[in-house]
Amino acid sequence: MRSKSGAIALESERFLAPRPSVPSRLNELVEAVRAVIGQHADWRQTAGLVADALARHLPTPEVLTPEQRVGSPDGYRSHLLYSEPGGAFSIVALVWRPGQVTPIHDHVTWCVFGVIRGQEHEELFMLDEDAGCLVKAGARTNHEGDVSGFAPPGDIHRVRNVGDQTAISLHIYGTDVSRIGSSVRRYYDQPVAPAPRDAG
Repeated sequence: MRSKSGAIALESERFLAPRPSVPSRLNELVEAVRAVIGQHADWRQTAGLVADALARHLPTPEVLTPEQRVGSPDGYRSHLLYSEPGGAFSIVALVWRPGQVTPIHDHVTWCVFGVIRGQEHEELFMLDEDAGCLVKAGARTNHEGDVSGFAPPGDIHRVRNVGDQTAISLHIYGTDVSRIGSSVRRYYDQPVAPAPRDAG
């Protein structure tokens, strides 16, 4: 199901055109990710290995133009920086002004992200199909330099810019997002229940 907030996210996730030239720092990252993909590991292992590669080659915000780094008052913006020929992976920069937030969603493939400016707060959820709701499964705030990765299942989350400056994060997805249109598999509009208390 897609809520009105999901429709807003689809507008925000239209991938804007890549820059005509890619900085050499991004070329090093592309080579490192390409080497990981060549290992043909499962999604969870691949996400961990790509996260290691991104941590070693995390670019600066200057990977975007000055205009792209400003963001948009209408919602967070996605900028496609690279798509591997053959569709094995894509590199996307997300730009968030303070307070901007995604709907709760999951993904079509593994994803790795690193914060290159500001901070982003991530809430994690589990789907309780019997109860027809989402259950809070954790939260963390990722600061500049933090890198994380995950793979379905267990990748339901919501991300927001909780800082007072524009935040920028670099995302690597295990698919060609320019071809499929979005990294999102599903948006969730079920009610959210608090995490169950520990027994004992």
